[in-house]
Amino acid sequence: MSEAFTRRRLLQGAGALWLLSVTRTGLAASQHIVAVRIWPSSTYSRVTLESNVPLRYKQFTLSHPERLVIDVENLQINSTLRGIDKLVRVDDPWIKTARVGQFDPHTVRIVLELKRHVAPKTFTLEPVAGFRHRLVVDLYPSQPTAQDDPLLALLHDYNQGDLERDQPAQAPLPGKAGRDRPIIIMVDPGHGGEDPGAHGKYKTREKDIVLKIGRYLKALIDKQPNMKAYMTRNEDVFIPLRVRVAKARKQRADLFISIHADAFTSRAARGSSVFALSTRGATSAAARFLAQTQNESDLIGGVSMSGDRYLDHTMFDMVQRQTISDSLKFGKEVLARMGHINHLHKRTVDQAGFAVLKAPDIPSILVETAFISNVEEERKLRTPRYQHQVAEAILHGIKAYFEKGGVLARR
Repeated sequence: MSEAFTRRRLLQGAGALWLLSVTRTGLAASQHIVAVRIWPSSTYSRVTLESNVPLRYKQFTLSHPERLVIDVENLQINSTLRGIDKLVRVDDPWIKTARVGQFDPHTVRIVLELKRHVAPKTFTLEPVAGFRHRLVVDLYPSQPTAQDDPLLALLHDYNQGDLERDQPAQAPLPGKAGRDRPIIIMVDPGHGGEDPGAHGKYKTREKDIVLKIGRYLKALIDKQPNMKAYMTRNEDVFIPLRVRVAKARKQRADLFISIHADAFTSRAARGSSVFALSTRGATSAAARFLAQTQNESDLIGGVSMSGDRYLDHTMFDMVQRQTISDSLKFGKEVLARMGHINHLHKRTVDQAGFAVLKAPDIPSILVETAFISNVEEERKLRTPRYQHQVAEAILHGIKAYFEKGGVLARR
């Protein structure tokens, strides 16, 4: 074999090895972004980039037209990123268009053209519950007005660590609820937005089902001559757990009802359940497991670190013993009515440290309408008939609780 031929083969091999290494590097870089999601709502819009590596970014705003520019470092465009423009909905209140480009060999630039001036809140999240590294951009109005959703003020306070600042000292209004004023019920459809909750074999999402049930329940309550309902969310938006509680106290609610659809590792698990708060540990292993999964909602939905100052506050830990007692009485009435429409997973109200039930002065329960992980119950949950039955059962439980005195006896 000639020396020239051998040298040529070596050079070809080295070139092929170099090309392979470059291709692999480029491929790895292009695969960093595994998902892009946009969650529009009347309260705020959220843009999420999910990656298999931590994301580093810089951002700035431009005017005429209003734009938010986000530069993500050590990244190359892939097909997932290229599709970001197709994710923007015409009815998005905040985002007009979205486009992406390779600003330089190592930087991807994302430009969000906006419909109004915003106050962006950008942060990163560590992997949790099946999600990988995330870069989250929340778009809030820069100057909320009275016409905006009042939830905006609570979210602003939460992000600043001042959620308790404007909270009332006590929940009830002067006078007797149901006699001098309507009974106020806060309906809380669990999860939402980036947090889908549990899902069934046929891809049914908990957040969608409980929102439908919540809307049915609100409509039924509002038809009552002495009741009025509010919802913590009435669209597909992520609301932190403590903001849900704060909204109930802001509206001076008499009762708080969080609606969910349970899931378990075994598809054989079935039945409806009702839970109340416990400050002394869970009353069962199942209740402890469920509380842990539900309390992960903030981690899954994504809470910026600036809100953590409020998470350590002790206000919601000072739960009155009488409030828990009332919650158990209320839960018992709802559980009995749920037993008329579905098998009961447990015939007594269970207790655990659910963060969403920690209003110190509002009897609060969490209703697990059925196991979405059970194929038969997933089918039921998908039907308007069962959704309406659940709403009616909860309403009958509310009525029975107040007919027996309930919280009004001590207010």
